[in-house]
Amino acid sequence: MAKSIDVSDLNIYYGDFLAVEGVNMTIKARSVTAFIGPSGCGKSTFLRSLNRMHEAIPGARVEGKVMVDGQSLYEPSIDPVAVRRQIGMVFQRPNPFPTMSIYENVLAGKRLNAKRMSKSDADALVERSLRGANLWTEVKDRLNKPGMSLSGGQQQRLCIARAIAVEPQVLLMDEPCSALDPISTAAIEDLIAELKSDYTIVIVTHNMQQAARVSDDTGFFNLKATGEPGHLVEFNPTNKMFTNPDEESTEAYISGRFG
Repeated sequence: MAKSIDVSDLNIYYGDFLAVEGVNMTIKARSVTAFIGPSGCGKSTFLRSLNRMHEAIPGARVEGKVMVDGQSLYEPSIDPVAVRRQIGMVFQRPNPFPTMSIYENVLAGKRLNAKRMSKSDADALVERSLRGANLWTEVKDRLNKPGMSLSGGQQQRLCIARAIAVEPQVLLMDEPCSALDPISTAAIEDLIAELKSDYTIVIVTHNMQQAARVSDDTGFFNLKATGEPGHLVEFNPTNKMFTNPDEESTEAYISGRFG
């Protein structure tokens, strides 16, 4: 079941440094939400706070709330590993596990989390996940080849297959196409459009056209000045954001006057 995410008064710190300040937004279930804004304005930091991935950096902490279907992700009783099972992540550069085959890559997350699976269950999960990532027909005859033997665009779809094999409700994507060629980018964008019927998808992108093409809602992040925390300037339906934004600075960024 795809889930909605409610964020209220979220501040993200690294030690004493306030990196992102005062974010409020509701990310709708079964939709694509894009975050845009210049480099260093906290988009990826905020994205990582949605599944507690930023906590991998020592001293990282948050104030405020992230609620997924009424459950707070930052309650002391909540296991961050369980959060990351529910809210999967696809990174900027494709990162298949280098020593593993395509087949083993798809199962890697599931095997970390689950007891032993029968061969038939594992086979079915691999096929279902690769079909879900639009990769099955391209790799079904070479599942035992290394994941790293695939092209960059195929590797990124393999990472998406690995993420959905764990059956998350939300998929976070941090610039998933920035390392890819235009044809692979188009394939990932088509895939995002298909996946949103089953998942809540949040994507960080530096590509304005991509945000306009793939997302239902867009958040624009910016900095008031160098050394200041990033903040959410505007959050609106994508078509409004790109045609009639509420804020002048949004319009200036989207039209390429800065950033």
